[in-house]
Amino acid sequence: MTKKTILSFVLALACLPSPSRAALKVVTTTQDLAALAKEVGGEFVEAEPIAKGYQDPHFVEAKPSYLLKLRRADLFIQVGLELETGWVPSLLSNARNPRILPGNPGFLDASEGCDILEKPKGPVDRSLGDVHPLGNPHYWLDPSNGLVIAQRIAGRLEQLDPGHAEAYKANAARFEAALAAREKAWDEEAKGLKGLKVITYHNSWPNFARRFGLDVVDFVELRPGIPASPAHLRSLTAHIRSQKVPVILIEPYFDDKLPRKVASETGARLVIAPPSVGAEPAIVDYFGLFDRILELLVAAAPAGTQ
Repeated sequence: MTKKTILSFVLALACLPSPSRAALKVVTTTQDLAALAKEVGGEFVEAEPIAKGYQDPHFVEAKPSYLLKLRRADLFIQVGLELETGWVPSLLSNARNPRILPGNPGFLDASEGCDILEKPKGPVDRSLGDVHPLGNPHYWLDPSNGLVIAQRIAGRLEQLDPGHAEAYKANAARFEAALAAREKAWDEEAKGLKGLKVITYHNSWPNFARRFGLDVVDFVELRPGIPASPAHLRSLTAHIRSQKVPVILIEPYFDDKLPRKVASETGARLVIAPPSVGAEPAIVDYFGLFDRILELLVAAAPAGTQ
C-alpha cells in the first residue's frame, strides 16, 4: 500500500460520522420514576423500571434478571423513605456496579427535596404496623413533588452526561410548563372533589388528598400492612354510615373482597384507582396518571358535589 493510498484511507476515515454516545441507562424502582426520567432525558436516556405500576412497590421479588439491569446502569433512582427497603439493598449489593451505590453520582434518592408528609414524631415499632419512620413514601402523587423529582433527575443527568446538559435543561423546562398547564386543568376538574370524604385501603394517598382537597377519614387496613379484623370492619362500616362516606378508594394490587363487602353494605362506591404510571395499560406517562385518578373520582363522587 503506497503512502498516497494510506493517506487517502486515513482521510476517508476522518470524514466518517463519529459514533454517537450510547444513551445513558437509567434503572428506577418504579414506573413513575422511569416516566419522569424519560420526560427530562428524552432521546439521550433509556429508562427502565423494576417494579411495574400494577405491582405493590413495597413487595418486589429480587429476580436475577434485575441484577443484569443494575450491572449495566449509569443511574439508579429509588423512591426512598424505606419504601423499597425489603428488596433494593440486596440488589444493589449484588449488582457489582459501584457507580450506582449510595454516595456516588449514579445513585439518586428521589425523595430528597420533596414535600414529605406524616413524619412520625415519636418512636416507631412493629405494633404500629408498616409505618415508615422517615415519612409517607407515596409523595409522587402530588404533581408539585413530581416537578421536584424531574428537576433533580435532570440535574443528575447533566452531571453524568455534560455533553447533553442543555438538552436536559430544555426538557425539564418543557416538562415544567406542560405540568403547570395540566395542573390548571386538573384543578378545574377537581373542584367538585373538595372535602369529599373517602376511605382508602392503605395509607397511600395523603399527598394526593391534600393536593386535591379530599378528606381521608379511615382505612380498610387495621394498621398499615395489617389486615382488617372483624371488629375493625364493623367499626369501619358504622363510620361510613354515620359520616355518609361516599367513596372507598383502593389500589389494584390489593384484594378487593373486603372493600366490596363494605361497599355493598353501606352504599359507598368502590373506586379501584391506579397509584402509578403503568397500573393500567393506557397510563403511559405522569400526566396520564392524574388524568385517570381524577376521572375515576369525579365519576364516583355524589352528584351534588360535581
